[in-house]
Amino acid sequence: MPTPERWSWPGPPGEAWGPGRPWGRWLDDPRPRRRARWFAVVFSQLLQLPLLIWLVLTGADWTLVAASVVAFAASYLLLILPTHPGPIVAVIAVAVAPALVLVPFGPPVAAIPLAFAVVQATARGARAWVWGTIGIAVVAALGYGTVTGSWPSLVRSLIVLLVLSILVGAGEAARSRIERYRDYREQQQRARQSEAELERLRIARELHDVLAHSLSSINVQAGMGLHLMETRPEKAAEALANIKETSRTALDEVRGVLGFLRSGDDSAPLVPEPGLARLPALADSLEVLGVTVTVTGALSAGSPPATDRTVYRIVQEALTNVTRHTDATTARVELSTQDGIDIVAISDAGSGAVGDPIEEGRGFLGMRERVHLVGGSLDVGWQPDGGLRIEVRIPRGGVAGSTTEAIA
Repeated sequence: MPTPERWSWPGPPGEAWGPGRPWGRWLDDPRPRRRARWFAVVFSQLLQLPLLIWLVLTGADWTLVAASVVAFAASYLLLILPTHPGPIVAVIAVAVAPALVLVPFGPPVAAIPLAFAVVQATARGARAWVWGTIGIAVVAALGYGTVTGSWPSLVRSLIVLLVLSILVGAGEAARSRIERYRDYREQQQRARQSEAELERLRIARELHDVLAHSLSSINVQAGMGLHLMETRPEKAAEALANIKETSRTALDEVRGVLGFLRSGDDSAPLVPEPGLARLPALADSLEVLGVTVTVTGALSAGSPPATDRTVYRIVQEALTNVTRHTDATTARVELSTQDGIDIVAISDAGSGAVGDPIEEGRGFLGMRERVHLVGGSLDVGWQPDGGLRIEVRIPRGGVAGSTTEAIA
């Protein structure tokens, strides 16, 4: 059975939505709608039944009894009204018209099914059918009253039609609420899809950042070990030891990321939280790959945690690109804070020169996404003396609202 939360309405566009309120419940679950249709049928027949029984017991003219029986049976047409609202309104109007005209006494209970039909058909958008049925009924009533001179029946019929016209307003109000509810649900669905897409991107970015550096290191060291296995077995053994350590660290980081994604609780990470404090260890890990990394400067004290994690991941990705896509043997990481802006520059001594195309793959896309989440900017360009330079600028005032989004 649907839970109350599924029917809930957290706010605007109206108080008609909320736990247990009708519109959200009706649109989410077909069972309440079926019960509502049966309620209309039973309610209509309960009101008509006393008059029908009285007509039978008093031996009333058979035409009155027949007309009342047809009006009584017309209530069942309400069950199929949702599939064909317009035609069903017209059929019910034709079915109850004889009872409204021929029975000159008592309340016009024969019109109850038509009242339900008018409201429901209007709520489902069959306005033309509803107004057309009412208009034709008015003309028919005036014609019948004029020809037969039965003015009481004419007045009775016109009063019923006036009430039905007022009920059209109730149907329009119901339709408006239903449309607004559906618009809200569509907006919520689009928002959920957008959130799901952002979550997929975040997962892809996390796994890329965690694995790219480690797998690149493992690949290079595995090649080195194979090359030196026969000539320098001690170096091959060192490469295998580095592979073991790198793979263990990568496995712990992947477990930490997956554990966070599953539980949302990163209170007990398997490895130290990635941040600026781990830059020396990151630089040392590049040493065994043949790239000497120099880290200079520092960010001013009190840099936000989001900046700390973002800078580390960007430096990690940039240095991984140096080992994979350049022939550089040295790289430099410069940290500084100027006028409330944290600046990080990563440069290498590769052979690329001004004018060469810069191909930005998924690594660059991930870096730009991370910088965007903390309100910063990222610029990439060739250095005059060769090599690529990546400069990141993150304003300290722009990360307060992004801390939770820039989870490493």
